[in-house]
Amino acid sequence: MGQTRLFFAAPKDAAYARYRILEAAFEEDGYPLAIVEIDEATAVYEVSLYLDGDAAPVENRIRELLGPDLTEIGSEKLPDIDWVTHTLQGLEPVRAGRFLVHGSHDRDRRRIGDIAIEIEAGLAFGTGHHGTTSGCLEMIGRVLKKEKPANALDLGTGSAVLAIALAKLAHIPVLATDIDPVAARVASENVRLNQAEAFVTTVTATGFHHPAFGVRRPFDLIVANILARPLMRLAPAMAAHLSPGGSLVLSGILDHQRNAVLAAYVGQDFRHVTTLHREGWVTIHLKR
Repeated sequence: MGQTRLFFAAPKDAAYARYRILEAAFEEDGYPLAIVEIDEATAVYEVSLYLDGDAAPVENRIRELLGPDLTEIGSEKLPDIDWVTHTLQGLEPVRAGRFLVHGSHDRDRRRIGDIAIEIEAGLAFGTGHHGTTSGCLEMIGRVLKKEKPANALDLGTGSAVLAIALAKLAHIPVLATDIDPVAARVASENVRLNQAEAFVTTVTATGFHHPAFGVRRPFDLIVANILARPLMRLAPAMAAHLSPGGSLVLSGILDHQRNAVLAAYVGQDFRHVTTLHREGWVTIHLKR
């Protein structure tokens, strides 16, 4: 039968307030919740709740909890299908530096010397085909040629492709976090699939609000492939969690947003090292 996703959109403050109400109300039911920015220009966020079975009683409960201001709740079935085939069928493997990102149907495309990453994308972002993901993979390869980080953070991990790449190339502990519990679950499955459990720990966390950050900080390398506006807001926290002399790799940034993101990080005493351009997106390497 598969899962059902109930969702609604709201301005940022209202979305987060409603997210917290639902989080408290459905904690005992164990329904995963997620909140993501869907329109950066207008700061509109989408809140999603995932459940099995009949969605009508849960939808009614949401309306009772959130009141008349909630005008519309969307609903979609997430069919119980082979997500690997559904998501990756017809997509060619992606090469970025030494990395090869591929689906299970392309295992025979691996070559000697490849650092192969097999991704079951499922509901999470990050198959390697997007310019931000391939840009991050190439930048990670460049950074690790010059630096020897002892630990790393993949903030907004999605499918965990970047965390797995860090683990396979550097053999260091990597904390992989995502705001979306479904993405974190998919990330954990991909980590196991790539036999990277010894190095990668996956956690559901909003920003830097989780005890794991306090235990693991400071990080010698932080990779964050999210969106420009949240990256700008996170600049002070990035500075607080990065080791002196550490590297920061940022993406999810459109070409025209590059200068604004750089300004936010220069204000936190970061210096720009280099920028990669891919399909209208940029990946930025900074040091502090």
